[in-house]
Amino acid sequence: MKKVFAKTSNVINFTSAMTRLTQRQDGIPGMSLMYGEPGLGKTRTALWWAAQNDGVFLRTKKLMSGRWLLEELVAELGEAPMRRISDLFRQCVDMLFEKPRTVFVDEVDYLTHDARIIETLRDIHDTTGTPVVFIGMGQADKKLLRFKHLYDRFSEIVKFHDLSEADVKAIAEQICDVKLSADAVSYIHGQANRFRRVVVWLYKAEAFARTNSLKEVTAQHLSGVKR
Repeated sequence: MKKVFAKTSNVINFTSAMTRLTQRQDGIPGMSLMYGEPGLGKTRTALWWAAQNDGVFLRTKKLMSGRWLLEELVAELGEAPMRRISDLFRQCVDMLFEKPRTVFVDEVDYLTHDARIIETLRDIHDTTGTPVVFIGMGQADKKLLRFKHLYDRFSEIVKFHDLSEADVKAIAEQICDVKLSADAVSYIHGQANRFRRVVVWLYKAEAFARTNSLKEVTAQHLSGVKR
């Protein structure tokens, strides 16, 4: 398997949205929501973009409080967190003013139970103008809709969809070390339409090709592979 980042239609839509978000005109809000079912590559895509563009990535936890989140943000921005919550907030603001960076908040569904945390992230955006991107599950848009002041600031909303057969073909061409026939691509798409599962099938195809000294794997070959 080649160690490259595979670009699917979801990734292309996301990068286009991020370009608009980071190059927006004055007066356009800079918050975004990326959401979709598990296994579609949301987190992987955000980590890839953040690495390429010096972004900040926060993975929330089920028990996370507002203080905990601010402490992690300060640490990711490169300073030792202060003790008081007010000081933590000022640290975040000062560092983002000094060096603007896009902030990604993964698993945002965990935070929707506490309006104070959600509104604190909105306050950071409003104060600094830094782009803030929420990453959530399939119902994240509905969960966040009740925070009206926040939702109005989403200038970009990107939903990750199940992979198409063209996506599966593109992934195989970009990362797979063995050639797949057209019917093999169709077969994999029939078995898996989410990134994680597609990669598993590509790994199986490579292993089968190595074991049997094949230059190309077909649907017939894959139909005999143990699931």
